[in-house]
Amino acid sequence: MADPTPDVATSPPLLAHPAVARVRRALTEAGVSAEIVVLDDAARTAAQAAAALGTSVAAIANSLVFVATLPDGTETPLLVLTSGGHRVDPEHLAAATGYASIDKADAAFVRRSTGFAIGGVAPVAHTGHVTTLVDAALAEHEVVWAAAGHPHTVFPTTHDELVRVTRGRSVTVR
Repeated sequence: MADPTPDVATSPPLLAHPAVARVRRALTEAGVSAEIVVLDDAARTAAQAAAALGTSVAAIANSLVFVATLPDGTETPLLVLTSGGHRVDPEHLAAATGYASIDKADAAFVRRSTGFAIGGVAPVAHTGHVTTLVDAALAEHEVVWAAAGHPHTVFPTTHDELVRVTRGRSVTVR
């Protein structure tokens, strides 16, 4: 049986992109055999990804990075993998998780914390420690699509697999 992960040497050039290769290695190390899919057009939003994949926006794991402030004032990156059909309520999340506050991160913070640019933030392979929360609503979908390190790449997964590979926590985001 052939390896379900494409060979980088014979795959589209984007699969050899350093961020995509980092995601692929992290997925393999976590026991995930999903193939990374290269989209014809960039999918920087859940709506763009859903249109490209022919699926519901709700089945897209939208990667949103926040600056979470601990009660002692320490700031830390927080990745929320939310259903593309949902808006994150930062006040609700802060109350549910014990953070003093949760605020949207700017592009520089996202790249510094995760090693990815906005639009391609993957759930794994971050360059630093990132706490992850996974929207419980993603469990309603048999297949969920997540970013794979570049705005043109995604991979199929499930809610439970996202919780496992990120060592995250399933929560209600709104």
